[in-house]
Amino acid sequence: MQKYVDRYGAERVWAAMVVTVFGGLALLAALFPHRVYVEFLWEYFWAPVVADANGWSCVAWAGGSVEPCSTAGPGAGPTATPGYTYVSYGGYIPTLLLLLTGFIFAIRRLDVDRYRAGFWGLFPFMLFGGALRTVEDANVAVRAETGEAALSLPWQALLISPFIYVVVAVIALVSLVVAIWLERRDYVPGYEYALAGIGTTLLALSLVVLARWASVGGYGFFPLLAITVLVVASAITAVVWLAIQRFAPELNRGTEYMGIAILWAHTIDGTANVIGLDWATAFGLPGNLNPKHPVNAAIQNIMARYLPESIATVTGDVWPFLLVKVAAAVFIIWVFNEEVFEESPRFTIMLMLTVVAVGLGPGTRDVLRATFGV
Repeated sequence: MQKYVDRYGAERVWAAMVVTVFGGLALLAALFPHRVYVEFLWEYFWAPVVADANGWSCVAWAGGSVEPCSTAGPGAGPTATPGYTYVSYGGYIPTLLLLLTGFIFAIRRLDVDRYRAGFWGLFPFMLFGGALRTVEDANVAVRAETGEAALSLPWQALLISPFIYVVVAVIALVSLVVAIWLERRDYVPGYEYALAGIGTTLLALSLVVLARWASVGGYGFFPLLAITVLVVASAITAVVWLAIQRFAPELNRGTEYMGIAILWAHTIDGTANVIGLDWATAFGLPGNLNPKHPVNAAIQNIMARYLPESIATVTGDVWPFLLVKVAAAVFIIWVFNEEVFEESPRFTIMLMLTVVAVGLGPGTRDVLRATFGV
């Protein structure tokens, strides 16, 4: 691989990989439509999006007509439910790495420096991504209530995972270009301020749309749930961070205060899952949320099977997911040591932003969809 990079350049090698991977998939789908497209691409990647967009708990291929499982009948072919699977994870992670690499090349061409400042400038976009995803949930709720919605497929898919990650990343890149332009013409003292301002504005606009649509299709407003998640997650983050500072300060010498953002992002996700899946009804919601990811679904199923009911009624059965999220965040902080930052600061910051996004994005969505009743 290195000889090709030396001969043709890293960007050309990356472009060739993108064309080979996606062009190869398209060719295989054309040659073997049922085996490759229906039983792989549709079942694991597109069908969950279709189910989510229509508010269906299950979708069936049904000879290509695509129907809810409840009406498709037996022998309808592959089926899928909203959310991720281990197979889709196996496809999304390499794709995410390819996308991440492409953005690194773009940032290199922009000649961006002060990467740590850029991290904080991009932080509001992580919240914006979660809020924008919840706007799509509200869109589904409006359709269920009125029979009409502002967005429908295929445009609706742009606000559903995993496509929304690409959408938010492109918006963030465009915002970064604008912010750097403003800095280099002395309109702002630093590009990170303009970048954070753009991200915060987008977050506010998405919350306005969410509130408006939720007032039509939602089943109530539950701010106490959001307050509880924020307070509990922030308290856990503070305790764990102070413990690191006191007993293992070498862990955060690389990430420094960015480690707090990583820890808080994943603690928000873990806390939102625990409260949403086990205790949503205690805040007035008509029912608890359903797990959207295979990891928290597996933990919930295992705990429901082996945890005595007398204990589960007191503690719930999703709390180990919060422990897993906190442990994973601490591990990530440890991995991003000083040597990693010295060897490749640009790539390291991009990886950290990705880590924050995959925690704070779903966590923000879980909090907001429960808070606005969508």
